[in-house]
Amino acid sequence: MSKPILLVTRPLPQAMLDALGQFGEVQVIDLNATAIPNGDIVVSTPLDPIRSETLARLPASVGLIANIGIGLDHIDLRAARERGIAVSNTPVVTEDTADLTLALLMATCRKLSASERYLRADNWAAGMGQLGIRVHSKTLGIIGLGAIGQAVARRAKGFGMTVIYSNRSRNVAAEEALGGARYCETLDELLAEADIVSLNCDLNPQTHHIINADTLAKMKPGAVLINSGRGPLVDEAALIEALKHGHLGGAGLDVYEFEPNVSPELMTFDNVTLLPHIGSATQECRADMAKRVCMNIGHFIQQGAPLDSCN
Repeated sequence: MSKPILLVTRPLPQAMLDALGQFGEVQVIDLNATAIPNGDIVVSTPLDPIRSETLARLPASVGLIANIGIGLDHIDLRAARERGIAVSNTPVVTEDTADLTLALLMATCRKLSASERYLRADNWAAGMGQLGIRVHSKTLGIIGLGAIGQAVARRAKGFGMTVIYSNRSRNVAAEEALGGARYCETLDELLAEADIVSLNCDLNPQTHHIINADTLAKMKPGAVLINSGRGPLVDEAALIEALKHGHLGGAGLDVYEFEPNVSPELMTFDNVTLLPHIGSATQECRADMAKRVCMNIGHFIQQGAPLDSCN
């Protein structure tokens, strides 16, 4: 392939557009437009759903969807495969996302956001009166012990936390590397024991609303929920009800069910920490992601397949 046309699904920082320009012509497109211009490679982000109907409107010349990000639940991988379109991601966000997860956990348990809000509003007494929840020595239940889940567990061990986990299958190698993480045979077992639950699993039909009214009721009274994975892992309406009735000790969210929209009621709780999907938002990580998407495109042009093939 010589001088391909790259179709970018939204405006990106100029440095990123310049980097993509080394491969060929770059065009910013609207996936919702009636007609999508001819091109060879689509560069997408998690904010741009590429379902079967969108794939059907892509020009026949498209051979790769190079996603900037690790999650691919916004892309219909099967439909892409059926059309012969390769899909790649950028699996370089593990450590930064784990850092953010632990920061979100700490901020939620210690009510840092509420304390700061009161302080900025010149209400020292209210800020000082925000009693949080101890973190060290507590039991952390990780749902999804993949790369990010394991990185979160390593950090939790530094706080003297007991780590238990739920996963598609037991990961003995990870248990040994982590020095004693314990596998829970069922999700109910994890929810009954964990003081803090961290969602680090993929979003798929089996995990959609894995946290719902039923599973929230099975969490320990006063437990804390942390979600830095994907928003639809949580039934947001059920979460709000659990918070209203005081069953949960708090919730820390970096992702939302209807992102970028946030349920207004979530903003009313002092024991809820809200962040705008910033798990990978460090200068270094975003630079790594830019390099990785370029590597995938270069590998596709030279070898006919991306480095990080996902379908």
